[in-house]
Parts: sequence; C-alpha cells; structure tokens
Amino acid sequence: MNDTSNNPSYQEKIWQIVAMIPEGKVATYGQVAELAGLTNMARAVGRTLSQLPKDTQLPWHRVINAQGKISFPQDSEAYCRQTERLKSEGISLINGKIRLKDFRWQP
Repeated sequence: MNDTSNNPSYQEKIWQIVAMIPEGKVATYGQVAELAGLTNMARAVGRTLSQLPKDTQLPWHRVINAQGKISFPQDSEAYCRQTERLKSEGISLINGKIRLKDFRWQP
C-alpha cells in the first residue's frame, strides 16, 4: 500500500505557495514553481491554476508571466477578471504590464 498522505502532490505544493502570495503582490509562474521545489515547472503551475474551480478562494490572479503580463488573451473574460482583481488590490498595469520591480512578492 502506498501512503502518500505526508507527501503533497505537486499541485498541492503549487496551491500552498499561491495561497501565501500577499494581497498587493504578484509572483511569476516560474517563481511559484521554484518556491514549491518544482524547478523548471512553470508550465505545470499554469496548468494547475487553469484547473481550479471558478469559485476558488485561492488568489490565482496574483500569478503572472515572467514579462509581468497576464497570460490570458487581452480580450478574454478571464483577462478582464484578473485585471480587475489586481487593480482592486492596488496593482496597476501600464500598457498591459505589471512592474515586477514594484509588485513582485519577495518571500
């Protein structure tokens, strides 16, 4: 019998890191992967977050790409939802970009 109850799945590790990102800060997909001990698994972070239920309490909107951009297409509902959530936390986008220098989470 395999007892994995003490070993979180990679998805659980990702969720734990995303849950720690404070309001008003962002992290990149790669940064979340690194902090979760999942080196070079930025795409897995994106995949995991894309599978969250719509009513999740996890602050998925605080995860952006390495260029400081939202990864959804600009005219999509998801892009607008993420933009609004970030703006409500005081995170501004200038020409579609977030200044990582100002808003990147440094745990």
